[in-house]
Amino acid sequence: MAEIVSLAEAVRRAIRDSDSVAMEGFTHLIPFAAGHEVIRQRRRDLTLIRMTPDLIYDQLIGAGCASKLIFSWGGNPGVGSLHRFRDAVEHGWPAPLDLEEHSHAGMANRYVAGASGLPFAVLRGYNGTGLAGEDGTGLAAHGTGTIRPISCPFTGETLTAVAALRPDVAIIHAQRADRSGNVQLWGIAGVQKEAVLASKRSIVTVEEIVSELDPRPGAVVLPSWTVTYVAHVPGGSHPSYALGYSIRDNDYYVAWDKIGRDREAFGRWLEEQVYSCPLNGERA
Repeated sequence: MAEIVSLAEAVRRAIRDSDSVAMEGFTHLIPFAAGHEVIRQRRRDLTLIRMTPDLIYDQLIGAGCASKLIFSWGGNPGVGSLHRFRDAVEHGWPAPLDLEEHSHAGMANRYVAGASGLPFAVLRGYNGTGLAGEDGTGLAAHGTGTIRPISCPFTGETLTAVAALRPDVAIIHAQRADRSGNVQLWGIAGVQKEAVLASKRSIVTVEEIVSELDPRPGAVVLPSWTVTYVAHVPGGSHPSYALGYSIRDNDYYVAWDKIGRDREAFGRWLEEQVYSCPLNGERA
């Protein structure tokens, strides 16, 4: 059953150096506050997993928390490059970064396979992408060994098998939890549910804790037995948003391009807005 603890305590208990960590949330409900707490606790050698790294992984990579990134698209939405990500890949700063690149569909189905207790998912979508390598063995330039051709036992068609994702830890943000640790989220649904179900341990930050979860159209409920830790962190998805609670801070995304582009500017941001900043006090 989920324990309701502080975010600092949840990160301290759940995440260890060298863990594989998935922080999911698509456009909204991105768990920025949790990511910043991981930075504060100076976790190292993490394998970061996320469909779209977004600013949250640019910050974690720049802070030296990551040694590998498993992803399907990397960029600052609407602005351009993720410069800390790019610096790590091109120059090994602050540490070399291994890449494992997949398609969006591949990543989503890898989570589904992990959540279902299956060893792999099967798709057609990798054909012709180059991600599987010219010989189909999954050894492309940023290849992984997690992509393999497979023959359909019914038609003989050659399809692509992608290995399941089973992170050590999943971190998501949600709108609400009740006092028993049942979690409720609604709005744009990414792969939050699948990431939690596929992972060994999980942290969910929430906007509020309520006595009872009332029905919401299209809402996803994660029963408390699927979640390890719940932390009350209002505004924990900023600069992304939580539907019904906050709006997206587009100025933050625009401002990040200049901050992330320069190592010294990033270092100042890291010291002023994360290391020296109380939890949930981050500013653009």
